Amino acid sequence: MTKTYDALIIGGGHNGLTCAFYLAKAGMRVRVLERRAVVGGAAVTEEFHPGFRNSTASYTVSLLRPKVIADMKLHDHGYRVIERTISNFFPFENDYLKLGGGQGRTAAEFARFSSADAAAYPHYDAALEKVANVLRDLSLQIPPNVGGGLSSLVAAAKQGWPMAQMDLSVQRDLLDIFTKSARDFLDGWFEDDHVKTAFAFDAVVGNFAGVSTPGSAYVLLHHVFGEVNGKPGAWGHAVGGMGAITQAMARACEAAGVEISLEAPVAKVLVDGGKVRGVTLESGEEIAASIVASNAGPALLYRQLVDSSDLDDDFKRRIKGYKTCSGTFRMNVALSELPDFSVLPGKAQAEHHTAGIIIAPGLDYMDRAFTDVQQHGWSKKPIVEIMLPSTVDDSLAPPGQHVASLFCQQFDPKVDWDAHRETVADLIIDTVNDHAPNFKASVIARQIHSPLDLERKFGLIGGDIMHGTMGIDQLWAARPVLGHGDYRGPIKGLYMCGAGTHPGGGVTGAPGHNAAHAILADRPLLRKLLRS
Repeated sequence: MTKTYDALIIGGGHNGLTCAFYLAKAGMRVRVLERRAVVGGAAVTEEFHPGFRNSTASYTVSLLRPKVIADMKLHDHGYRVIERTISNFFPFENDYLKLGGGQGRTAAEFARFSSADAAAYPHYDAALEKVANVLRDLSLQIPPNVGGGLSSLVAAAKQGWPMAQMDLSVQRDLLDIFTKSARDFLDGWFEDDHVKTAFAFDAVVGNFAGVSTPGSAYVLLHHVFGEVNGKPGAWGHAVGGMGAITQAMARACEAAGVEISLEAPVAKVLVDGGKVRGVTLESGEEIAASIVASNAGPALLYRQLVDSSDLDDDFKRRIKGYKTCSGTFRMNVALSELPDFSVLPGKAQAEHHTAGIIIAPGLDYMDRAFTDVQQHGWSKKPIVEIMLPSTVDDSLAPPGQHVASLFCQQFDPKVDWDAHRETVADLIIDTVNDHAPNFKASVIARQIHSPLDLERKFGLIGGDIMHGTMGIDQLWAARPVLGHGDYRGPIKGLYMCGAGTHPGGGVTGAPGHNAAHAILADRPLLRKLLRS
């Protein structure tokens, strides 16, 4: 062993950095081991073509918990987010819809399609916000560990109490959200397909499912419990790209005494007598620690980094069945000009260019995208969200030019992506061009991340941006496996601090925050006193 630390963090993604920060602030000697040459995991900003920089994987911010921002003093380290004027722009065949800009403006937009839906919208918004408030609070709590005795029962009751106090109507909404498809849930509120589409898109973001798939309504909710600059439900652009967030986190960690090692890929977690004792790097270097926390997803950790002989048979079977597939294909493109949409013409920058531009014209379109992938391996007409961050941050592209993030669904990770990645990239460009006829000709360069590329580059097994599907069987105390939903793995001293734990995917910082608190709760009393 070359060095000894109190704790090692596998992976320098935002959750790993968050966990490292809290441990270091508590007085522990912490080292982060990042396999890439840049810290940040999937939240990074990179130059993908000369003069063009973009958030190459994660691409927009809302879910990062305010407590994490405040505790790490990220604003002091350069964190800045610009809110979207409107949240989303939906081009349809012969019309468009703008979502956001205030409840009154959104209701007026809905009234163009349905006066009944415009009237229902404030009630829908209020109902969802009541549920989202509970989930916001729950996101920073350690789930009860099933089988953990009386303390776990007390924790379960405590966390469940706010739900028990909800009005019956809100409890019914909560039940609907956890069990229904997004289509069924939205059918209970709205009548017009344009209006339902405006909300249904969130149900398929990072979700290998259709809007008619049971359980998809929860993923819709998961994407609305965030906030930006104190405004619930808002989304924004991180100035400098998503990498600016993790660079700010890295500076906060270093100020707290964390040691960050780049190009230090972990090859194996070392275990002796059922207890973790450190890690071995791919270089052969062994580093000792009695605590190891993995920002890498559970599938990568337990299938590749932990020797199977150190796991019991039931856990091995469960983790083998842990589902990892978000159906995501991610591209970045350099553009000579802004997209000129047929339904809202103009290349001059307008508010819809600063929004999330959603190519998903209708619930049936989104369901067909999922049907296609089951039959062909990818959607013939994919769902595409376009973000143009250079419209609000001119540091990302040369003057007069732009960068675009293309977040695309649905694509099967089992496809031979080395053989088909370019063909599918062409398909995605053509799909956008169907709505903005100047788009294809404006592409200067493109960066492709197929599901296989996402796995190779960022360690996302199955290309899963959530580190594991967000179905009810893989949420809260059952994420990743029932009995280990409290960030503690089956090996003593081995913890999980990434998105494969509660509350799941997105740039939240919550898993890192919660895992650190679980680790600190397990420290011997004397050591706590000495280190506090």
